[in-house]
Amino acid sequence: MMNTPSDATTGPTPMIDPFGRTITYLRVSVTDRCDLRCFYCMSEDMTFLPRTDLLTLEELDRLCSAFIAKGVRKLRLTGGEPLVRRNVMSLFRSLSRHLKSGALNELTLTTNGSQLAKYAAELADCGVRRINVSLDTLDRDKFRAITRWGDIDKVLAGIKASQEAGLKVKINTVALKNMNEEEIPSLMRWAHDQGMDMTLIEVMPMGDVSGGRLDQYVPLSMVRSRLAGQFTMTDLTESTGGPARYVSVAETGGKLGFITPLTHNFCESCNRVRITCTGTLHTCLGQEDASDLRKPLRASADDALLSATIDRAIGLKPKGHDFVIDRRHTGPSVSRHMSVTGG
Repeated sequence: MMNTPSDATTGPTPMIDPFGRTITYLRVSVTDRCDLRCFYCMSEDMTFLPRTDLLTLEELDRLCSAFIAKGVRKLRLTGGEPLVRRNVMSLFRSLSRHLKSGALNELTLTTNGSQLAKYAAELADCGVRRINVSLDTLDRDKFRAITRWGDIDKVLAGIKASQEAGLKVKINTVALKNMNEEEIPSLMRWAHDQGMDMTLIEVMPMGDVSGGRLDQYVPLSMVRSRLAGQFTMTDLTESTGGPARYVSVAETGGKLGFITPLTHNFCESCNRVRITCTGTLHTCLGQEDASDLRKPLRASADDALLSATIDRAIGLKPKGHDFVIDRRHTGPSVSRHMSVTGG
C-alpha cells in the first residue's frame, strides 16, 4: 500500500459549488497516452506529455484521497487509456482501502478494453465492480478505421475476461455520422444479449483532430427517433451518478443511455470534476477553467494548502458548458483533447 497522509478517516465537509450542486464524483486521468488513435478523440500524430510532467502514482493516490476526504464517493480512473500506465494496478490496489473503510462507494474505470484480458481479475480483486468499455463498432474493418490501428479481438477478449472475473461491463459508443449510425441497433442488441447495458454519446468538440466535427457529429435526438421505430423504449428515472439519461428497451430487456452534451446538456445536475494526469483540476468538461493542484500538492506534506486550493476551485465551478457544433462552429470548443481531460 502506498504511504500517503490522506486516508479520509474523518467525516467530510461536502463540496458545494456556487449553484448548490454537491460534488461527489471525481474522474482522474492517470495518463494522456493511449494504445489506440480514435479519429474523433486524437490526432494521428499526437504529441504526448513528457513522462516527467505526470504526477507520480503516489501523488495521484494522495490527490484522490484528499478528494475522498472532502466527500467524493465515486472515483473513476481514465486516460488516455488508464491500463497502459506502468504499474497502474498498484494505484488501484492502494485506493481500494477507501472501499474497505466505507469512505468510497465505488472505484471504477473507463477503458478501451485492449488490456482487460491481462488486468480484469486483478481489478475485481481490488474491489472494482463495474467498468465502462469504449466500443463504437463490431465490424473489424470499421474498428480499425475508427481506432486507426486497433485489434477488435483484443477488446472482445478483454470484455469476456471481465465478465468471467465478475465485473459488470457497460459499453460506451460514440455515434459517428456515416460510420456506425446504421450499426447502432445491432450493436445494442449484441450488448444486451451479452448482459451489458449500453450508452450512446455525442461527439464532443474537444481538441484539434483530423477532419471537421460537423463531418462526425450526429445528434442523438435523431438516433433515438430512429430507434423508436424498431424498439419500445421507456424512460427511466434512475441515475448512476453520471450524465446519461436511460431508457429500458422492451425487446432486448436491457438499458440504453444517452449522453447528449450538445442536443440536451446535463449541466443542471453535474456532480463531478476532472483532474488531468499533470494535476490540473477542471470543474467543467466544456470550459477552459483550470486550477493547478500539483503545486500545492508538492508544496507541503500535509493537505491544508491542497484542500484550500480545491475549495477555491469548486467555488468557481461554472454553471455549464458551451459546446456547439454547426456550420459556423466546426472547430473545438476547448483546446485540450479528451484524452488529457479525465475521461
